[in-house]
Amino acid sequence: MIPVQFNAKEVEKKWYDYWMKNKYFHSKPDHRTPYTITIPPPNVTGVLHMGHMLNNTIQDVLIRRARLKGFNACWVPGTDHASIATEAKVVAKLKSEGINKNDLTREEFLKHAWDWTNKYGGTILEQLKQLGCSCDWDRTKFTMDPDMSASVIKSFVDLYKKGHIYRGYRMVNWDPEAKTTLSDEEVIYEERQGKLYFLKYQIVGSNEFVTIATTRPETILGDTAICIHPDDERYQHLKGKQAIVPICNRFIPIIFDDYVDMEFGTGCLKVTPAHDVNDKALGEKHNLEIIDIFNEDATLNSFGLQYQGKDRFVVREEISRELEAIDALAKVENHINKVGTSERTKAVIEPRLSDQWFLSMEELVKPAIKAVLETKEIKLYPSRFDNTYRHWLENIRDWNISRQLWWGQQIPAYYYGDGKEDFVVAETKEEALALAKIATMNDQLTQSDLTQDADALDTWFSSWLWPIAVFGGMLDPENEDFKYYYPTNDLVTGPDILFFWVARMIIAGYEYTGKKPFTNVYLTGLVRDKQRRKMSKSLGNSPEPLELIEKFGADGVRVGLLLSASAGNDIMFDEELCNNGKAFANKIWNAFRLIKGWEVTDIPQLESSKVAIEWYEAKLQQTLLEIEDHFEKYRLSDALMSIYKLVWDDFCSWFLEMIKPAYQQPIDSTTYNKAIEMLEANLKLLHPFMPFLTEEIWQHITERTPEQALIIAEYPIMTSFKEQLITDFDFAAEVIAGVRTIRKEKNIAMKDAIDLKAINHEKVSLYFDSVIMKLGNITSLEYISEKVDGALTYRVKSNEYFIPVSGNIDIAAEIAKLTEELKYTQGFLRSVQGKLSNDKFVSGAPPQVIDNERKKEADALAKITTIEQSLASLK
Repeated sequence: MIPVQFNAKEVEKKWYDYWMKNKYFHSKPDHRTPYTITIPPPNVTGVLHMGHMLNNTIQDVLIRRARLKGFNACWVPGTDHASIATEAKVVAKLKSEGINKNDLTREEFLKHAWDWTNKYGGTILEQLKQLGCSCDWDRTKFTMDPDMSASVIKSFVDLYKKGHIYRGYRMVNWDPEAKTTLSDEEVIYEERQGKLYFLKYQIVGSNEFVTIATTRPETILGDTAICIHPDDERYQHLKGKQAIVPICNRFIPIIFDDYVDMEFGTGCLKVTPAHDVNDKALGEKHNLEIIDIFNEDATLNSFGLQYQGKDRFVVREEISRELEAIDALAKVENHINKVGTSERTKAVIEPRLSDQWFLSMEELVKPAIKAVLETKEIKLYPSRFDNTYRHWLENIRDWNISRQLWWGQQIPAYYYGDGKEDFVVAETKEEALALAKIATMNDQLTQSDLTQDADALDTWFSSWLWPIAVFGGMLDPENEDFKYYYPTNDLVTGPDILFFWVARMIIAGYEYTGKKPFTNVYLTGLVRDKQRRKMSKSLGNSPEPLELIEKFGADGVRVGLLLSASAGNDIMFDEELCNNGKAFANKIWNAFRLIKGWEVTDIPQLESSKVAIEWYEAKLQQTLLEIEDHFEKYRLSDALMSIYKLVWDDFCSWFLEMIKPAYQQPIDSTTYNKAIEMLEANLKLLHPFMPFLTEEIWQHITERTPEQALIIAEYPIMTSFKEQLITDFDFAAEVIAGVRTIRKEKNIAMKDAIDLKAINHEKVSLYFDSVIMKLGNITSLEYISEKVDGALTYRVKSNEYFIPVSGNIDIAAEIAKLTEELKYTQGFLRSVQGKLSNDKFVSGAPPQVIDNERKKEADALAKITTIEQSLASLK
């Protein structure tokens, strides 16, 4: 029994379990051509949001289509350990239990982190199953899996040996909340309303002051010089002098350097080498003292004097009041400036001097630039992102790859002495000991004499190996999986991580394999609300994805998202889109039920059915050609729209009507079998987009074995087709529409047969006449050379069509109605022609406006001609 309603919830579980049971998602190397996608690994503690829904639906469409097209489709799922985000959650959990991270050993903390990960991790992967994602779950990877971590460590050691990784004391971006460094790309700059404080520094041995503007008065406690341009005439007398830092009363030198802009502010600059990257450079140049006033959490340390232990922003307010009290504050102005914030924690970052590990990028980046921008071996879709890619990679800086975290791969550097340079780098502690013995020439060293670097590696340093490591390519590049599946085919991700992840994977791919990691990069847009706002929980404008699936079904949500998801463009999401998707699913279901409800017998095939089948086969082939072109250009939204129109308009609205048997009459078996064949072709096209609905209908059509499931069926094959058939039908459809319009306007019931006569000025093919007669309920269709008097008329292009008036039409009323319509149209024409005859209007209006008015004139003239002909035939 075929249910009356399509029950998405019941169907989704049934078929997903069936697919899993029969291992349709699992791939292993064989004779077929592989088609491979690796998932952009979501944070292990994350939950499904709208961006994930879009990104993974697109991947599933690509992988299901490849499976249908006979490729050995492999979609590798997995999660990222997300060091900063996950460690922050674990620290917060411990804090709620009264446990301080600093009171734990690394091993104790990691146990808590693994407990957290095992409890909450992987939730998002289970949610992806509800969306219908056909990942090879047997291949699920986690960036902290033993083999994945071993790949990362191997990469570090290799790059260190090649001289690309070095340790440096540099100014870095410091996240005081996560208590770790960040790369430049992890800092988001925001415009914020702040204040500009004008501070007075007294010149030693005089009553003179210099005034200096700063947005951060708390940092004066770290000042070690005042800098002035050597050509600034205002301050020449201060050469060789010193100034007094307010509050701490420390004497600092006045230095001269052309770095200072004489025109900006007062022309004087306070120099705080420990807290500004440019000041650090000045400090090195002039051998200035470095005074770091902050603790790692951005509270002030002992150099903060009486403010020790207080937060930087609290001190800013308090110190400004003290400066005012001692007459060291000249004035305060409102000031908008850009503030760097942590992408992960949203904390305001601090520039901080620190020993860190860096990866030199200058040489590594060259193959990645060439592959995308020169040889086009890797293509970005849309291509406009080539410019973004170019900007980032041509201006790349060395990558700070160390993080002051415990959750992540620990840096494989082992210290054997007290000096910063007394270390060796090795994959294991055993190897490190052997190297340390050589370095120290001390065979008595033991492992207990070695101390491993406490820092963890940046999460991106793990995930940049993702396409290689998931197939074991770092540890065993000759293994069967890696040789078969790598390079992968398509990558679907967001443009926000084009540099963080995409570019770095390309760099790693060429460095370790000499090959590209993937061929195409499909960059999705952001999902926004109807008001173009980015979706976020704080705004309350982000729907719960699982609730959408519950309400509209997974297929409905997938269609709703994809119909509006053109590559690289932001999506204005509206729940109504999902409702449209649900309505589409119901339309297909009802079409299927209609076909299955027909009585089938062995009777002769009608000419109209034969013609309908030939037309639909041509229409299907035309759509296949369109779809192929859209997929080649990664226009998935356009591909779905082509299928949507084919199924809704051509199949449901036209084809089924053309072959539908008369009321309570059977259909011939030839036509029925062809209808099923066309339905099955439609289901194959739709399956990547609507997997659950299509599998349900496919399995209802006839009894199928697991080897005959839709998920592994053969995609429709493209063949040649007669384009003229499609053109001829489009004309016939207008003829039918004309008949239907007259029936509606004149209240002629569809059950009442009519005659139709036509003057074929266009010399159109008569091939579709049988279809016109059936859909118009026309007794006879006759081609004539002269107009018919006393008939209702309409035109299709230059062809004239006449429906002789039957007794059920009130001639007088019809004449009165047409006369009124003629009068109105003539009045409308006069107003349009009045505008067009006005030279001032024609010369001043935009060309588009003039074109619109001329079109109105032409339409009105044509309508008047038709009405006059109808009136003439009735009189």
